Amino acid sequence: MPEGFSPVHSHGSRPYDWVGAWSEKRAELSPERVGLVDDTTGREFTYADLDARANRTARLLREHGVEDGERVAVVSRNRPALVDLFFACGKTGGVLAPLSHRLAPRELGELLANVAPELLVVEAPFAATVEDALARVDVAPTVRALPAEEADADTLDHPTLIDERPDDDSPVETADLSMDDPALLLHTGGSTGTPKETVLTHGGLLWNSFNTITAWGLREDDTTPMVFPMFHTGGWNVLTLPLFHMGGEVVIAREFDPGEVLHLVESTDASVLVAVPAVLRMMTEHDDWEHTDLSTLRFAKSGGGPCRDAVLREWWDRGVDLSQGYGLTECGPNNFTMPDGWPREKADSVGVPAMHVDARVVDDAGEAVEQGEVGELELASPHAADRYWGNESETWETFGATGDADAGWVSTGDLVRVDEDGYYYIEGRKKNMFVSGGENVYPAAVENAITDHPEIDEAVVIPIPDETWGEVGKAVVVGDESLTLEELTEFLDGRLASFKHPKALAFVDEMPTSGPSKIDRSAVDERFGE
Repeated sequence: MPEGFSPVHSHGSRPYDWVGAWSEKRAELSPERVGLVDDTTGREFTYADLDARANRTARLLREHGVEDGERVAVVSRNRPALVDLFFACGKTGGVLAPLSHRLAPRELGELLANVAPELLVVEAPFAATVEDALARVDVAPTVRALPAEEADADTLDHPTLIDERPDDDSPVETADLSMDDPALLLHTGGSTGTPKETVLTHGGLLWNSFNTITAWGLREDDTTPMVFPMFHTGGWNVLTLPLFHMGGEVVIAREFDPGEVLHLVESTDASVLVAVPAVLRMMTEHDDWEHTDLSTLRFAKSGGGPCRDAVLREWWDRGVDLSQGYGLTECGPNNFTMPDGWPREKADSVGVPAMHVDARVVDDAGEAVEQGEVGELELASPHAADRYWGNESETWETFGATGDADAGWVSTGDLVRVDEDGYYYIEGRKKNMFVSGGENVYPAAVENAITDHPEIDEAVVIPIPDETWGEVGKAVVVGDESLTLEELTEFLDGRLASFKHPKALAFVDEMPTSGPSKIDRSAVDERFGE
């Protein structure tokens, strides 16, 4: 950690009993209402059930020292246990850090070293990856397992979280927390692809719920299939926590394919759906698309990348109000909304800022651009984060320095323009990051891994369109032209998550340059982009 930089807020506001008391307060208001459904096992959990489970889990966390800012990391698919851990951390003052099970051991190890959890919970299928990751770093958390399913026998060498949980589900003494205290650490990439943890406070989570509820009109009778993973802000902040706030119902599963999502929309009378463009498109192409009853959907949102006009029209033709959203882990993520009666010709936009969100468009000098001109989007809101965990340099670049005139504005790195009616249009990315199937891919990190191959001297990774994932990487390399894409993919296995693997490969004798030893990426893109 950089000298003089603390990853923990000083308490800038007074403690309140209700801060972190998500399950307790919701159980008081609507104890018999179903809050969570596990489609994989068919189990339903009322808010009273969820609070009882959270009390048992909170007692277990305290036995392992997870309170007052200590972290509990979890590597798992979407399971009820993640919700238990979130609610329990709110009771003890612990901080939940869900980590992606899709990462390679080296990447996962970097995150574990940064988070330094007191307790690490791992689902059985990912035990080997986690053990490999721990062997690479100097952290030694207590490890507890989640079996393949909670009713099954333990399949790991560690005791299970479920078996250890005390039977006592009576109310626990809750921590004194302020709105400024950290609640979640959610990881995202940086300009070099190095994972960094965004600190989301209790206040930030609540304000994102307020923005989502007011912008989208969420109701207590809303139900949604949660198709985002719970190591993403999408898994928590797009709909899960806002619906828990309202007393709605969230349906989770280990895996969702487009056909299953269609089935759930119909079988659960789902009223709200948010998904990445690839999932929305694959749903329209599924054999059950025309026969599925979508009439209960009040609206649907596309997020995580641009949604094609043809996909939007397919949903509109079925009577579903589908529009595009925009967000990022560092702010929101629910920053924009479509006004009542928005015209279809605005469908390429992400709408206008939500009720408690300010937006501005600036040039490289930080000055506001004229209406209609393209510049970088900056956002300000009480739901925004203001720092990364233990990363002062990246904090300053994204959030600004404390006391600076521009502090409080989040630099998104995305280029936008605003039309005469105040609608915002995403025009591109200031940096080279691209989005593949809702996952951020940073070319620099992929290029570093590729050039570790003994037959490759230089590499540039550019995004190309893909029918399934929206965008995928294409590697343009200087090296041995006998190398195949299959051989490169095999080399990258274990080094990079599979969604970062290039899906196309091209060779050049030398890279074009725009100056001494400076690769001209735009020239590479112009020649090899599709």
